[in-house]
Amino acid sequence: MSSFRRVGTRSPLLVVILLLLLPACNALNPLCNSARPSPSLASISPATMMFAQLPPSFVITATGTGFVAASLVIFNGMTLVPDVVSSKQLTVTIASSLIPSTGSFNFAVQTPAGNSGYLGCSSGGTSSAQVLTVN
Repeated sequence: MSSFRRVGTRSPLLVVILLLLLPACNALNPLCNSARPSPSLASISPATMMFAQLPPSFVITATGTGFVAASLVIFNGMTLVPDVVSSKQLTVTIASSLIPSTGSFNFAVQTPAGNSGYLGCSSGGTSSAQVLTVN
């Protein structure tokens, strides 16, 4: 009766445990290379406008970090497609019809998840909101 032993094989359970323990989206986890960064919004300009002086449309410039080509703007619940100038700046045209009266309007940046479906990899997200005040 011959007996043999496999050398150099790993249990699939061990591989899964190792992947779960790897830090998310960094050099130690090469499976996260396609993950998108989570955006962070620092400011918008203008941040205040006069309702009586609103043009038919106007441009808001957002500054922050983690902006990518797939990033979107969420303006008071409406999804808008911005022009991403760089990873730290984007612009979006707002139609005045989205502002029916004076008030405060939330502005956030959302980046959809990338094509990374691996455990331990985070991808995309939504920034905290800045407020456009219309007096």
